[in-house]
Amino acid sequence: MKSSLLFNFSVNKENKTINIQREFNAELELVWKAWTEAELLNQWWAPKPYHIETKSLDLKVGGMWLYAMVSPENEKTWCKADYKEIEPNKLLSWLDAFCDENGIENTLKPRSLWTNLFTEKNGVTLVDIILKHDKLEDIETMIKMGFKEGFEMALSNLDQYIESQFKLRKQNKPNNMARVSTYLNFPGNTEEAFNFYKQVFKSDFINGIKRFDEVPDDHNHPPMDESVKKMVLHVELPILGGHILMGTDAPKEFGMTVNLGNNMHINLEPESREEAKRLFDALSEGGNIEMPIQDMFWGAYFGSCADKFGINWMINYQNQ
Repeated sequence: MKSSLLFNFSVNKENKTINIQREFNAELELVWKAWTEAELLNQWWAPKPYHIETKSLDLKVGGMWLYAMVSPENEKTWCKADYKEIEPNKLLSWLDAFCDENGIENTLKPRSLWTNLFTEKNGVTLVDIILKHDKLEDIETMIKMGFKEGFEMALSNLDQYIESQFKLRKQNKPNNMARVSTYLNFPGNTEEAFNFYKQVFKSDFINGIKRFDEVPDDHNHPPMDESVKKMVLHVELPILGGHILMGTDAPKEFGMTVNLGNNMHINLEPESREEAKRLFDALSEGGNIEMPIQDMFWGAYFGSCADKFGINWMINYQNQ
């Protein structure tokens, strides 16, 4: 597995373009999904502490991705991407612009034409990105606003969070024996909650509490905020009958928000990919699919949904 991910950033003033090269430690098909599916775009597109809320995404030439950039104060800045060219797993081009919540463009603000080229070599996917602008002043404004730092931070934080969390999960469950657990998300008080559960069930943590500052340093990632370092990355606690209670902090610095309704899932880890698909299809029928079951960056076949009774489920088959 490649330990460093390429991130090149340059400006061509003559052509009025920003040029970016970014590598992903994943196969091309998975990276393409991350750029074209709302559920995945919502996870990484915004630099912290902002997050993305997609209103609609119609992936076709002439279609539009309409989304809001949401601040920690819940202020929304609406943007849209009008798709111009699409070649699955090869080319994705859109015209990016500010707009209102109905997609009506704000012609007083700058816009840019994104052209993204996807190639894969030895399991690593490279995305070549060109942002072409109407005026050089628009590029200068973006640079002053911290576009480079924000874009790099969002990608790197998502890489770091996904890779480390699911690596720890795999260490705690080294085989594909079926298991059922309950997964809890907290806004920053996971340790307090799990110490309470530890006393109630007179049990002890499996492999202790893993924290964000235990993630190995990587010069390709930006420094982690001090407020995040002591948060709980992953913890597991046996309760009754072999049932495992799992938990994590969902840092707002990573663009995550914990609300009643998304703070608890029943986590199913079946023995096979086929059983994972069967369970997901059955549980999601008549309910609400949060994330379609699919191959994910971290090597899992994963999906989440709420069933027709409003109960949240996670299906997670870890590829070996």
